[in-house]
Amino acid sequence: MSTRHDVKHYPGLGPFTALFFVYLYAPLAVIVVYSFNANRVAGVWTGFSLQWYGSALHNAALMSALETSLIVAAIATVVSTLIALSAALAIIRGKNVRFRKLSETVVNLPLLLPEIVLAVATLILFSLIDVQNGMLRLTIAHSAFCTPFAFLPIRARLQGMSLDLEEASADLYADRWTTFRRVTLPLIFPGVFSGAMLAFLISMDDFITSNLLSTGGSTTLPVYIFSLIRAGTSPELNAIATLLILASLILATAALLVAARGVRDNA
Repeated sequence: MSTRHDVKHYPGLGPFTALFFVYLYAPLAVIVVYSFNANRVAGVWTGFSLQWYGSALHNAALMSALETSLIVAAIATVVSTLIALSAALAIIRGKNVRFRKLSETVVNLPLLLPEIVLAVATLILFSLIDVQNGMLRLTIAHSAFCTPFAFLPIRARLQGMSLDLEEASADLYADRWTTFRRVTLPLIFPGVFSGAMLAFLISMDDFITSNLLSTGGSTTLPVYIFSLIRAGTSPELNAIATLLILASLILATAALLVAARGVRDNA
C-alpha cells in the first residue's frame, strides 16, 4: 500500500485523533484527580488525601449496594453465558436447523429494543405473575438482557473455528460430550470468557432496569450512585467512580489477555 492511501498519513488525522481522546477521557481524568482532593467541595483543590476512599469503603449503604450488584451480576453472568453458549452451539453447529437466521435474530432482539421498553415490559410481567422479591426480579431480568451480549463473542468464535478438529475427534470415536469438552470448549474459551466478562460489565452498569425492578434491600450500585448524585456531587462519589474505573480496567485487561492467548494458540 502506498503512503498516499495509508490512513496514518491523512492530513489532520493526528490532531483530530488526539482531540478525540482528550474529549473522551478528560472527564474521567478529572474524576480520578479530584477523588484525591482533601477539600469536601469537589471542585476546589486544597491538597492530596485518601480520606474519601476510606469514607467510601466504610459506607454501609454503599457496601450493601455493591454486594447486591455483585451477586446479581455473578448469577446473571453464569445464566446468560450458559444460555448464550447453548444457543450458539445449536444455531452455528446444528445440522438442518430451520429458521437459523430468525433464531439468531430472536436471540439478539434485546439489543435492538430501547432498554426502557424492555424494563417496563419486564415490570408488567412480574406484576402479572406476582413476583415481588427484588433480588429474584433483578437476576431474571439481568440474565435475559445480558444473553445477547454473551452470545455475540461466542457466535463469532464458533463461526471462525474450523470443523477439522471436531471431525478428527469424531473419527477417533470420541462421543459428542467428549469432543465438546476436550476440543470445542478449549478452542472457543476466549469467546466464552469475553462474553461472560461483557455480560458481567453490562449487568454491573445497568441502571434503567435496576431502577424499575429493585425493591427495599435490593438497591444496586448504579441506583445508589444516582441517589447520591441527586443530593449533589461529593469527593466520596469521585472515589467510588475511580474504584469502578479501576475494576473495569482490570476486567478488560483480563479479557484482552485471554483473547490474545487464544489467538496465539490458534496461530
